[in-house]
Amino acid sequence: MRLAIITTHPIQYYAPIFKLLTDKGMDCKVFYTWGVGGIKEKFDPDFNKIVEWDIPLLEGYQYEFCNNSSKNPGTHHFNGIINPYLIQSIVEFGSTHVLVFGWNFNSHLKVIRYCKGKIPLWFRGDSTLIDEHQAFSFKSLVRKYFLTWVYQYIDIALYVGQANKAYYKKFGLKEEQLVFVPHAIDNDRFATINLEQEHWIEKIKQEFSIQETDITILFCGKFQEKKNPILLLKAFKNLRENNLHLIFVGNGQLESNLKVRAKEINNIHFLPFQNQSLMPAVYRLGDIYCLPSQGPGETWGLAVNEAMACSRAVLVSDKCGCAIDLVENGKNGFVFESNNINDLISKINLMTVDKRETIKMGKQSQERIKDWRFDKISVAINKILA
Repeated sequence: MRLAIITTHPIQYYAPIFKLLTDKGMDCKVFYTWGVGGIKEKFDPDFNKIVEWDIPLLEGYQYEFCNNSSKNPGTHHFNGIINPYLIQSIVEFGSTHVLVFGWNFNSHLKVIRYCKGKIPLWFRGDSTLIDEHQAFSFKSLVRKYFLTWVYQYIDIALYVGQANKAYYKKFGLKEEQLVFVPHAIDNDRFATINLEQEHWIEKIKQEFSIQETDITILFCGKFQEKKNPILLLKAFKNLRENNLHLIFVGNGQLESNLKVRAKEINNIHFLPFQNQSLMPAVYRLGDIYCLPSQGPGETWGLAVNEAMACSRAVLVSDKCGCAIDLVENGKNGFVFESNNINDLISKINLMTVDKRETIKMGKQSQERIKDWRFDKISVAINKILA
């Protein structure tokens, strides 16, 4: 078996998967279609700052940066990924199987169409129907026909959760074409912290005057409309408990807005973007991790996986793709109705009555996320081959 993997650029969530497949003895090669710009590009418009990940993204597996001839390269539009020699490279590699991440780029769609009837084609994406409107429209009809046409070229779709599976079924894929490959993170890396990280946590809590008996809610991510951090801030300001704290970690276009709204409120705190190596400590600043996204496009929310691996209780909106799979109300957290501030306040109140119960929820989170791990991916791929 020789597996060609087509994806746009190295990211911190996929690189460990590619290394694991290689470690398991699979002859695979990753073709990065953005070209070298995909790794050199440091400015993240959502974080509104230069970002350079401090964990290895290109170690332990074969890869190639493909020539991208697009005049406006990037993943923000269909013609941002144009690779004149990609299909030739796949053939020269001797690919017996091809795995494509995402169809909505010029080159990726060409590979999908080329493989039909020649090379078994696997597909991975995380789209859902969560943002779909129920009302019929001409646009929705055209979209349905187009996506049904696209997915007719797919032999196997690797679905990441229940919402993703429902999406594939709507657009024509059959049950026997769907294989569960969980949206996973490196659980082991988040499960423990070292002494230096423990000291960092103590230092930050002292700076924020967070006592041992206090309960802290954490938001960590991009300060953008999709993530809806302002709703969380508004809800928190309506709470009357003195032993509660709210920490925002990150950067983005809503940063100044959030800080103005939080001005002179002593128990709302801010930290800038923190890199991946420190994230296991960052999540432990909070007892509850909250992802209040309103979408569109919150297809999963991998920060929830990370928080759960750190034994944190979780509170997420029903617009998050992970909600149906990862959150069990009253067990490891709660799901609230997106943009419903009263429901959010109610769920926070339920989760902050007794810190001992909040800690129990966190332990349930860590137990629940154990099955959402990288090695399930290699198991699933071997299952397909068998």
